[in-house]
Amino acid sequence: MPYAPISDYAVIGNMLTTAHVGLNGSIDWCCMPRFDSPSIFAALLDDVHGGRFQIQPTANYRRAQRYLPNTNVVVTEFTTAQGKVELTDFMPAFLNERGKRSSSNEIHRIVRCVEGHARIEVLFEPKLRYAEVPTQLHTTRNGVVAWCEDETVTLSSTVMLRIKNGAATTQLDLREGEEATFVLRYGTKRVPAARRLHSAEKLATTASFWKAHAEACSVKGKYKESIVRSYLALHLLVYAPTGALVAAPTTSLPEHIGGARNWDYRYTWLRDASLTLFAFAKLGHLEETHPFMSWLLNICGTCGSDTRVLYRIDSSSPPAERSLSQFEGYRQSQPVRVGNAAHLQVQLDVYGEVLEAAHAYLRAGGYTSQSTWRTLRRFVEAASHMWMNVDNGIWEVRGSQQHFTHSKLMCWVALDRGMRIARHLGYVRIANRWRKTADTIKNSILDEAWNPDINAFTQYYGSATLDASTLLMSLSGLLPATDSRMSSTIRRIEEDLMVEGYVRRYKPEQTDDGLDDSEGAFLWCSFWMARNLLRLGRYKDAQDLYERILSCANHVGLLAEMVDPANGEALGNMPQALSHLGVIVTGIEIENAHSNQHRVEERSSPRPFVRNPSQSR
Repeated sequence: MPYAPISDYAVIGNMLTTAHVGLNGSIDWCCMPRFDSPSIFAALLDDVHGGRFQIQPTANYRRAQRYLPNTNVVVTEFTTAQGKVELTDFMPAFLNERGKRSSSNEIHRIVRCVEGHARIEVLFEPKLRYAEVPTQLHTTRNGVVAWCEDETVTLSSTVMLRIKNGAATTQLDLREGEEATFVLRYGTKRVPAARRLHSAEKLATTASFWKAHAEACSVKGKYKESIVRSYLALHLLVYAPTGALVAAPTTSLPEHIGGARNWDYRYTWLRDASLTLFAFAKLGHLEETHPFMSWLLNICGTCGSDTRVLYRIDSSSPPAERSLSQFEGYRQSQPVRVGNAAHLQVQLDVYGEVLEAAHAYLRAGGYTSQSTWRTLRRFVEAASHMWMNVDNGIWEVRGSQQHFTHSKLMCWVALDRGMRIARHLGYVRIANRWRKTADTIKNSILDEAWNPDINAFTQYYGSATLDASTLLMSLSGLLPATDSRMSSTIRRIEEDLMVEGYVRRYKPEQTDDGLDDSEGAFLWCSFWMARNLLRLGRYKDAQDLYERILSCANHVGLLAEMVDPANGEALGNMPQALSHLGVIVTGIEIENAHSNQHRVEERSSPRPFVRNPSQSR
């Protein structure tokens, strides 16, 4: 069958891993037991050889898909000439008797006829370990066992299945009120009867678990639904055992159809974790920030100034990047990559992002221990010594290293936020020293990154290339958006990097990023532009841009990494953490501007700290 659009998928998960459920009832992507494990279904990357788990009517049907309100439980509705069928998909996640989060590596699929009658076909075709080794199947009294060497997956079913051509299949007739249940379990050879796996009870507790998260998201205004959905989407990307957040749960969904910009995002970038902490602090959820802060401090405390930009979800280094030659790639987009070589790069912005997150955490009332202070101090000192070096930059270019403006900016952020934290803790002498270094970095940026010929700050020192990351100069507080140089930069990016109302990172033909093909518009950059427009007092323009980005969300409210400006098609890995972080932060700022009678006050420096009553100096 032809590849479905990237936007055709809803996502279920248990804060260990996820599964992509298509509008056609097919699970086309799932890795177990965790996000970065080899796939068991990968039809998303190879329609023929990847493997899938599909449940759908045999007759022609109309389809619709939704999340149960305020949950990550997916319902796909099929309407045929004879009747209507609902397919409910979820992965169990709930609180146990002690109030602790619990989950199991199971996928529950309940298909129920709600009107008339329907004939249903089931195709269970797991391809374990990226389909690099053949998967064997055999039937049992209660379902199917699939195995590949020492790895096993079972399917408990209320109906009998048979093995044919490497897949388990069946057809069944359902009348109104009748249902069938299928439960996939990872890591066991035992196949219990499906009724003994208590799907109905687990559905109720899982729905309650997600609703409790949604109710904790106490936002108001016209964008509440989008913000809450993004909040729930971010929780799908959290690996609960460590508090790590994956950038996306997929690999190699292309940024340009047929191109080579296909990356494995199933890892944790310190940048994403820091921004998540910042977003949750914006929501006023101090308790929600604890897992992210703990993960950050664990990484930073262990690795010190040698901290890399990304890690596996268990805090180890990612595997070596390689290509899966057995997969043709989504719509023939090659290569299909696993692992991410960016973890070997030098990216100086990491120091600023960690300090920005720590500052947001403390500003919201978080506690700073002496151990935390020592870790943060090492990061500030590293930024103060390394800011003059070249690096690969925020976009992880695989071309030549440069003095990227954004990297210098984030080193300034590290010194500036470090100075504020030090002053708050009473370390005045250290704060004054860091203030001087921060001023030195700021003057360097203003002198070396400004290009008077194009009236804009540029991608790197001495260049004439525009880059959307310079929009962060005002958002970080280096310059107000109303500064003539900053407002001119914003205007130039609007003129040259906006395509059909969306912002591109840069023009690939003008940037030595190691690749020679194009890409879509990066949604995260478009959110930056909306926030800058607010700071320029252009409330209506900011709101229009924000709503244009929200229109890129698919039928269940999920956003990919990029959009093709020409046709609105979703591009890149999906759902993307940065996109949903943009929904939350930008939506809150627009709502705040609206509540302040459309007046946005420029803030060139962060708010003062809110002291935790239990905090002592």
